[in-house]
Amino acid sequence: MYQKIKILSLLVLISAFSFNCQAQNEVVKTKTKTKKSKKDKNRKKVKLPEIDLTHWKLTTPALKGNKPLEVEYPEILDYGTNEELIPHMYNDSVRGALVFHASPTKSTTRNTKYSRSELREQMVSGNNNVNWTFKQGGTMKGKLAIDEITRDKKGKYHKVIIMQIHGRLTNEQRDLIGEDDNNAPPMLKIYWKEGKIRVKTKILKNFNATQEQLLHDGAWGDDEGFTFKEEVGFKKFTLEVKVSDGKMVIVLNNNEFKVYENMHMKKWGVFENYFKAGNYFQTRDEGAFAKVRYYSLEVRH
Repeated sequence: MYQKIKILSLLVLISAFSFNCQAQNEVVKTKTKTKKSKKDKNRKKVKLPEIDLTHWKLTTPALKGNKPLEVEYPEILDYGTNEELIPHMYNDSVRGALVFHASPTKSTTRNTKYSRSELREQMVSGNNNVNWTFKQGGTMKGKLAIDEITRDKKGKYHKVIIMQIHGRLTNEQRDLIGEDDNNAPPMLKIYWKEGKIRVKTKILKNFNATQEQLLHDGAWGDDEGFTFKEEVGFKKFTLEVKVSDGKMVIVLNNNEFKVYENMHMKKWGVFENYFKAGNYFQTRDEGAFAKVRYYSLEVRH
């Protein structure tokens, strides 16, 4: 009888020891899992913008010699480690955005007085000579927000152009009118102004102008502009620009639409074009700056 009790006691002790070991193992496993999940959480916090830079060239407010510093494919892909670019274009890895920073400098492009940190579309990577017409069409869509922007002496926010469609002369057109570069007017400028999105386009001054006359800057003027009703402020918003033969549509947040379908658009078909996106800062005020965040940007043709 005594022997049986002794054996039973021994079995109880073994079971208790086994249970304690198992429990300790479970605690260790749980701790390991917790630590791992914290690491995974930290990894998830690092976000990158949804932007393929293969078909873009960047113009910056920095100078290289007497000209603005420009970087195109494939060098642009190394923007995260390029010390010359980091002050002007860099990742916000918390928000998952690409930030474009611009302030007034001596770096200005031809026929302009303002500095920019802005992308220029290149249909063929590294080549400015392949562009598109309205007849061929195209779409640019971006998700963006104003990060920071300074105010002028009157307390009003400075303006910044966040998207453009720029015209371009072919080499033949350039030679025909005796120009020394391929610049043509910008058909579209989209501004962030006092928290709202404002659109400006070009209009033809004389519908009877010849094909050759259409190629001159002086043939085109500015329209009165259009401001969307929604105030985007410093919130994230979506902009889409859709172009087809004789037509242009601007869409804000998939909710408001501005349609341009007229003779001005038809006549604009004489030019080649390219999309632009980023931060084209519209002031020379000392100490002024703007930061524009792009979460995504895509172009289709």
